[in-house]
Amino acid sequence: MEAIRELTKNHTLGNPARLAIMLYLLPRERALFRDILEVLELTPGNLDSHLKALEKAGYIKVYKIIADRPRTAVKVTEKGAMETAKYMRALKEALSAIAPQD
Repeated sequence: MEAIRELTKNHTLGNPARLAIMLYLLPRERALFRDILEVLELTPGNLDSHLKALEKAGYIKVYKIIADRPRTAVKVTEKGAMETAKYMRALKEALSAIAPQD
């Protein structure tokens, strides 16, 4: 149990909302802010703060699209894809270590 606590406490993806954002983005590579907002049911301010943390870590890139009106888009970086996969493997290993054996 300590391994899971440490993994989630000391990692950018240890926050459930940030992990959900990355898991939503990975198969798509990019998405609009409003789509992430709708799917994850976060407030705009909450989503914005999580995106800032992910961008600061280098996991995503937030940028503007100018079409009929300005829109905010989010794209997964190579580092973000690799770190999310690495985090998921570590989480799976930590969970399997505490799972009851058949």
